[in-house]
Amino acid sequence: MNVFYNKEGVGDTLLVYVKDISLDQRTFERKGDAVKIFDKETNEIAGYNLFNASSYLTVEGKGQVELTEEFVGKLNEAFKKNGLEEELQADLTPKFVVGYVQSKEKHPNADKLNICQVDIGDGVLQIVCGAPNVEAGQKVVVAKIGAVMPSGLLIKPAELRGVASSGMICSAKELDLPNAPQEKGILVLEDNRETGSSFF
Repeated sequence: MNVFYNKEGVGDTLLVYVKDISLDQRTFERKGDAVKIFDKETNEIAGYNLFNASSYLTVEGKGQVELTEEFVGKLNEAFKKNGLEEELQADLTPKFVVGYVQSKEKHPNADKLNICQVDIGDGVLQIVCGAPNVEAGQKVVVAKIGAVMPSGLLIKPAELRGVASSGMICSAKELDLPNAPQEKGILVLEDNRETGSSFF
């Protein structure tokens, strides 16, 4: 689940993204200021909108909203006040973590891509990576599924040339770090960084 707010661009509306559902399958139900958007056949939730958001909770800045237990609680209260009974559950674990590249092998269908097995502390992700400098044994920054890059790109499960990829190994430029090098390549971290810990 990701939450976005941009008062100048969209108005005083909180946008809650849960999952991609094609436009022709979507329908919605509005109760007061709360809108539930869902798949008309399977009832899977695509997301929610909360109009007049600032009358229910305090939202700073614009873009992605950092989720806390308190914020999710207030969002659930706002939905209840409007007669929407759903209870939102948010994954509050960090989305940008230190990963350890356990192995790297060439992609069978793409010269410039590699298939990496990356330990992120609580499991191992398979990530297809096109960076020329990725190697086994490196500590790297992994954007997990659900992460929103500084560019606004949402990281989703993907398939690259027939191989599943769950996350992204990031460059300093993609992370919008100051003084990021312009040449292509992932950010390689010091060996003493703890695998699975939050990068930021």
